[in-house]
Amino acid sequence: MTNKNTVIAQGPFKAEWESLVNYRVPKWYEDAKFGIFIHWGVYSVPAFASEWYPRMMYQQGTPEFEHHVKTYGPHKKFGYKDFIPMFKAEKYDPADWAKLFRQAGAKFVVPVAEHHDGFPMYDCDFTKWCAAKMGPKRDLIGDLATAVRKEKLVFGLSSHRIENWWFYDGGMKFDSDVRDPRNAGLYGPAKPVADGHHHLHRKSLPMPDRKFLNDWLNRTCELVDKYQPQLVYFDWWIQHVACDPYLKKLAAYYYNRAAEWGKGVAIDYKHDAFPEGAAVFDIERAQLDCVQPMLWQSDTAVSKTSWGYVHNHDYKTVTAIIGDLVDVVSKNGALLLNIGPKPDGTIPEQERQMLLDVGEWLKINGEAIYNTRPWQVFGEGPTGVVEGRFTDMKRPDFTSEDIRFTRKGKVVYAIALGWPANRRLTIRSLSTLDTISNVELLGSCTKLKWKRNATGLLVDLPARKPCDHAFVLKIT
Repeated sequence: MTNKNTVIAQGPFKAEWESLVNYRVPKWYEDAKFGIFIHWGVYSVPAFASEWYPRMMYQQGTPEFEHHVKTYGPHKKFGYKDFIPMFKAEKYDPADWAKLFRQAGAKFVVPVAEHHDGFPMYDCDFTKWCAAKMGPKRDLIGDLATAVRKEKLVFGLSSHRIENWWFYDGGMKFDSDVRDPRNAGLYGPAKPVADGHHHLHRKSLPMPDRKFLNDWLNRTCELVDKYQPQLVYFDWWIQHVACDPYLKKLAAYYYNRAAEWGKGVAIDYKHDAFPEGAAVFDIERAQLDCVQPMLWQSDTAVSKTSWGYVHNHDYKTVTAIIGDLVDVVSKNGALLLNIGPKPDGTIPEQERQMLLDVGEWLKINGEAIYNTRPWQVFGEGPTGVVEGRFTDMKRPDFTSEDIRFTRKGKVVYAIALGWPANRRLTIRSLSTLDTISNVELLGSCTKLKWKRNATGLLVDLPARKPCDHAFVLKIT
């Protein structure tokens, strides 16, 4: 592995926040707007409740705990590690995945390289517990990186490793395989920590120790070196105060390596793990309610309840997903949309279809999304979004009065999030736009009748919708 200190000493960035706030978001990311997130791992084998099954199956009294005992027997005889041989990925076809993501209109792809469960999906030099050495015996991440780049998409990855510190703590409280030191490479320190949102506290105890944090840093730098990702996404616990010096080192190392490669890269973070400007702020299953000066990201899933594959998903509608994409982009954001493949490596049929439907919409309307920037107001209409984490299911459905704006040069795009019953669209925010020379509906050849008065721009829409979900007026 490249010497971290040398890379940090020789590059443009130092391992200090004062230096790291000089970071600039790359243009590819500002232009891309839409990416695919992939939660795939050993947790897709039990396919029960959510990708937190490995934690919850050791928490006594939970539905996962009861389900586990009933289905697989006592935890001492059959623990999470025993799902690994059942995770075979035998039908995994990364070229097929990458082609699907391109057809979906995505511009970047972010698989989870290691989840809280402590099982890297790549060829990790720091553990025998990884997909290249057990289960599928294949570098699943490396193979996807190659396929994604062949389709001319940007490759990123995510690490949720930091939460492995406490993830299996329940298994220490009764007779389970977590207590067996031979399994420590998978189950990690399994330190007790208050459950629920107390994890979020920057100083929650016990603090991750130096050995664990050095291992975290080594694994993350290994991902950077082996796969040269242009995006590294972190889940939330990296904002723990103990991570601070390691985060600074990692960011300086990664940004300096990217300077060597000549590639624009980004780190996604949550909460206040990074100072503003040093990386890209991400908010989980939620949106922001106004235009942000810097690019930000919302990550959400096609499923309402789980990120990984489970047997009885409650799926969102494609209309809701496109509404989120449009709303996020109008506020200078990007949307990272998650799917959860099955343990054999196939993507569930319904999720494939949802992605293809999003792609069909983007084929017609993509010019109002890609390479755009926010207009002077993000939108108008009665439906607001609820700010804050995990609020993606709390907003009411958008209506035909909800309009979002993007711009490109002298063109303003007005994206109506519903089709008005009387086919008359009134756009109030455009009552004061300088001069309008042309109004057209993307995907339609019909010449539109429009006029402007003190109320706004009034447009009569044709009898036939050009597409489903949302509709774009291109205003020159």
